[in-house]
Amino acid sequence: MSLTLYLHPLASFCHKVLIGLYENQTPFEAKIVDFGDPGSASAHIERWPVGKIPVLHDARTDRIVPETSIIIEYLQQHYSGPVPLLPTDPDHLLDVRLWDRFFDLYVSVPMQKIVVDRIRPEGANDPHGVAEARASLDTAYAMLERQLVGHQWAVGDQFTMADCSALPGLFFAGIVHPFAKDQTNLAAYFERLLQRPSVARVLVEARPYFQFFPYVEAMPKRFLGED
Repeated sequence: MSLTLYLHPLASFCHKVLIGLYENQTPFEAKIVDFGDPGSASAHIERWPVGKIPVLHDARTDRIVPETSIIIEYLQQHYSGPVPLLPTDPDHLLDVRLWDRFFDLYVSVPMQKIVVDRIRPEGANDPHGVAEARASLDTAYAMLERQLVGHQWAVGDQFTMADCSALPGLFFAGIVHPFAKDQTNLAAYFERLLQRPSVARVLVEARPYFQFFPYVEAMPKRFLGED
């Protein structure tokens, strides 16, 4: 098998790439990176010194491809399938790239700030930073509520890379900082994402690891398979 994806099943950015792979039924091998295991961690640092996941290795070209958006673009260029996650129209492509970055930077990043703060050592918490992260999510949710008016997906009627990015960010952010009750467009969009087969598969695969999520007590039972 040519493609190997180095990941962890609980990592939200890994979910983004997995959705893209499952959308196009692209064959690949998944290998878990365990940063608690010195051998696994050092091997991954050797692979990509920044130490982030996911990272794709293409054995056919012996190429390491890091960063989620670059991985999805690489897959479309070299292993294209029936679902074009990046459109060919230049203006539409810019919109997809914009909202892809929006979900990564303004939903996933503040969400991770809130999550990581819960597992910091005693006395090392950052309440001011967490408050800023929550304010950032409020702004992002309000912008998305407007963006999604009349849209089935993030940038129109076609499922794209922006939607791959949306699901993991909104999934975990909605747990640690729920949507407002009047954000009906955002809530409906999130439910449409959950019904997507690629998304459902990713969440089912992640379910055994949800017990390690620092806010697991706030996770809706439907995601834990308890209803």
